[in-house]
Amino acid sequence: MTTPDSTTPENWVLEVRDLHVDVANTDVNADPIHILKGVNLTVRSGETHAIMGPNGSGKSTLSYAIAGHPKYQVTSGSITLNGEDVLEMSVDERARAGLFLAMQYPVEVPGVSMSNFLRTAATAVRGEAPKLRHWVKEVKESMSELDIDPAFGERSVNEGFSGGEKKRHEILQLGLLKPKIAILDETDSGLDVDALRVVSEGVNRYKEREHGGILLITHYTRILRYITPDFVHVFVDGQVVESGGAELADELEANGYERFTQAAAGQGA
Repeated sequence: MTTPDSTTPENWVLEVRDLHVDVANTDVNADPIHILKGVNLTVRSGETHAIMGPNGSGKSTLSYAIAGHPKYQVTSGSITLNGEDVLEMSVDERARAGLFLAMQYPVEVPGVSMSNFLRTAATAVRGEAPKLRHWVKEVKESMSELDIDPAFGERSVNEGFSGGEKKRHEILQLGLLKPKIAILDETDSGLDVDALRVVSEGVNRYKEREHGGILLITHYTRILRYITPDFVHVFVDGQVVESGGAELADELEANGYERFTQAAAGQGA
């Protein structure tokens, strides 16, 4: 029996330790706003972690800090991927290292076709351009699995796309780029029932085929009916205040966040 090398997908680990993050204040004369206040989280290959919490609790800030958005300043703490310091990496280096962010609000890129964008991204991540014949087949199959019209490949990135179409294309990127750890920031927002099912199936295929780790940020439990989390973390006031299994999501569905927000308010008093 051989022991897998530490760089095989089965052994990838994203570790967030005592992470504190500020965001610039809209008032340029005011101090930055302290959003994350000591986040600890470990996501391993093959695990699905759901982060749930009320609006304004800092969930998206966590995703942007991991991805390297320049608006978010890490003031203390660490983020590592298989022991490598993520905070020392540029945004593109983080992507090549194996991190992926599906954004809550995917941006439009006029003048850049989806097909060119996808192949350029794959080339950057894989280190070489995929062979064209194989790539065309790969993209066609992935589009079919997500019920995406092949004609979308010649349209500008996300330009004129509906919310559901944008989210399907985020998951298309996930399947083609094959990251080690995927961060999905409210991928379920704005989706109807059919689109939610298709997107969820795409996430599940990624986990099954690539054995990737998933950090799924959401307000609602409806996506968790299709994507079963191994761990659920309750996020309140910039911190993980409780962690548990899938049953914790059921409690949130039944009772909301009041128990956790009241506890956080009491600690801050």
